[in-house]
Amino acid sequence: MTTAVNKRKFRLGSLLTHGVFTCLALTCIVPMLLVVILSVSDTKSIVERGYSLFPEMWSLDAFRYIFKSPELILNSYGTTLFVTIVGTGVGLILTAMIAYSLSRKEYKFAGAIGFFVFFSMLFHAGLIPSYIIFTKYYLLKDTYWILILPGLISSWNIILLRTFFFDLPQEVLESARIDGCNEMRTFWQIVLPISKPALATIGLMMTLGYWNEWMRSMIYIDSESKYMLQYLLYKILRDAEEMMKDAQVGMSLGIAEFPSDSAKMAMAVVAAGPMMFVFPFFQKYFVRGITAGAVKG
Repeated sequence: MTTAVNKRKFRLGSLLTHGVFTCLALTCIVPMLLVVILSVSDTKSIVERGYSLFPEMWSLDAFRYIFKSPELILNSYGTTLFVTIVGTGVGLILTAMIAYSLSRKEYKFAGAIGFFVFFSMLFHAGLIPSYIIFTKYYLLKDTYWILILPGLISSWNIILLRTFFFDLPQEVLESARIDGCNEMRTFWQIVLPISKPALATIGLMMTLGYWNEWMRSMIYIDSESKYMLQYLLYKILRDAEEMMKDAQVGMSLGIAEFPSDSAKMAMAVVAAGPMMFVFPFFQKYFVRGITAGAVKG
């Protein structure tokens, strides 16, 4: 009798848990699905009926307008991919090297450098000094380097990864030293392989940061061929809305019926689409990485 009661309680608890997480999943999935549906909906139906998962009319006008110059979109995709891959790869290696150095107790400058890293996270020089340094002294204006270098190192990523390195089993590291491994070999052959969850977490955050970057393109880039994808899409939408203010200009350019609402959703799909496919491959490492070090035995 007691066993049956326990089974019923377990089933009720399990159903309740599944129900709560199903609702949470729907709150994440439904908005994404709505964005995709609105991107292929007719603008008139959106204006008349508002946002709906079941629009009366379907249309690809928003995507036709965005890809009116496909070479420009493809070129910005290439620029964004290059900046994201190079920036994430190099930045992840540099972040891991700095974090590992700061996690070593025998490193006598760890405290001073750690304070400098933490201080730089709280205080920033500002946009104008950064612009002067990057353009006048580093000569990085209108180059790919300006899209990569400023985002290579993040104080928050260093502190997060250093905390993970603190919890590494010291017995393994000591065994490596006894076997004759120097710090560099220990770092590359032992520390990095057993730190995949934390590295994947930091790498995913860096990837999202580079992929969603648009401000540096607006401030430092003059050539359209070097625009990041996010800024190019923003510029397309802004220019279209500006030209729509003049009806004659809009008619001459064929955008008198510019699909404003659906175009915004279509741009979100174009910009965020690749990241939707990347995240599932990092999900298991991401969950393990953000919980690493949270509980200490």
